[in-house]
Formats: sequence, C-alpha cells, structure tokens
Amino acid sequence: ALPISLERDGLFHVTLDGRTARTPARNPLAVASRAVAEALAAEWQAQEDKIDPARMPLTRLVNSALDGVADQHEAVRAEIVRYAGSDALCYRAGEPHELVERQDAVWNPLIAALESQIGGRFVMAQGVVFAEQPQTVLDAVGKRVAAIPAPVALAGAHNVMTLTGSTILTLALAEGLIDAEAAWAAAHLDEDYQIGIWGQDEEAAERRVIRRREFDAAVLLLLKG
Repeated sequence: ALPISLERDGLFHVTLDGRTARTPARNPLAVASRAVAEALAAEWQAQEDKIDPARMPLTRLVNSALDGVADQHEAVRAEIVRYAGSDALCYRAGEPHELVERQDAVWNPLIAALESQIGGRFVMAQGVVFAEQPQTVLDAVGKRVAAIPAPVALAGAHNVMTLTGSTILTLALAEGLIDAEAAWAAAHLDEDYQIGIWGQDEEAAERRVIRRREFDAAVLLLLKG
C-alpha cells in the first residue's frame, strides 16, 4: 500500500517511516486530494537508494505550492490573468500557408469553446505586433482564475501556463474543454511543425521529455488538487 494517511486536519499526509514527510520549509507534505497524495507517495516510493529531486516533478511542485503559493496566491492569480494579455495562442504566423492552416484548425475551435464558456472574445494578432486584449475578456479570465483552489491547484495552473505559454490552454484544461494530450499538442504546434521540416536533435528531445513530466504533474494538480 502507498504510504499515505488521512489525519485529523482532513488532509492526506504522505508518510515516511510512519511520520509525515516535510517540505523544505518544514510544512507537512499534506494535500486535500487523495489522488494527488497517492501520486506523491508513488513518486517517493519510486526513488531507490537516494532521493533524486530531479525525478520528482510532482513533489517539487507541491512543495512550491505549500511553501510559496500559499502566501502569494493573489499575485499568482494576477500573473495568470496578465499572461492572457499576450497569450501564445493569440499570435499567429503570417506564413507559411500550411502552418497558418494548422494553427487555425487546432487553435480556433479551442479558443471559441473557451470564449463561449467565459463570455469574452480574444483579439488575434499576426507576427510579433502586440495586440491588446479587451478588459472585458481579462475580467472574464480573472473570474475563472479566481475559482481555481489555492494553493495546490493554483500552483498546477501556474505551471501549466508557464510550460505552454498559454492561459487559454490552462483554462481550457481547467474547464474540461480539452484533455492534457490535446493541450500539450496545441502548445507545441509550432515546434512540431518545425520538427516536421528540420527534424529534432537529441538534446531538445530530452528536454521535451522532462518538460512533459513536469506538465503532467502540473495538470494532475490543476484538475485534482
């Protein structure tokens, strides 16, 4: 069985040798979600002789949620909303035609679904020219971001946003409009187009595998935290 226990505080504690594990700031490693606690415990169990934090993306993220985000969640929410002001999905290629078509085919339905959910319209831009988003859409985004529970799910949301460059994708995930696989593919559409033409070097492929692990950990927190 995985080493977790439900304590009097109503949280699931990850236990090591019968005692609650601690974050770097000595907070109990404890979360409200059984699914997250089990995934944390499984990550700890997968460590062999020595603990390797590099192979523990979920633990690192939960630590940062409990030690950092807990005190600063208004600032974290504000940053997610600010990101929507220059969202990667709102900046489109002017050429080549095939990339333009691919962006439209993948991104447009996703944006439209989110717009109808939140009741706001995003402005699209081409190339690197900055397009200011209307305050109405930023306010609508702000309302949805305010509903993401702090600190654990919020830390997940912030990491998804950072790894995808997109608040739109983060909210589409949170609202259940897309799954993790679709969000990852949408975020890497341009990169995958380039790989299709030029191929991918080994180092970039390795970095992407690591980022994907971090992304999956963040999605788990966003949806289950």
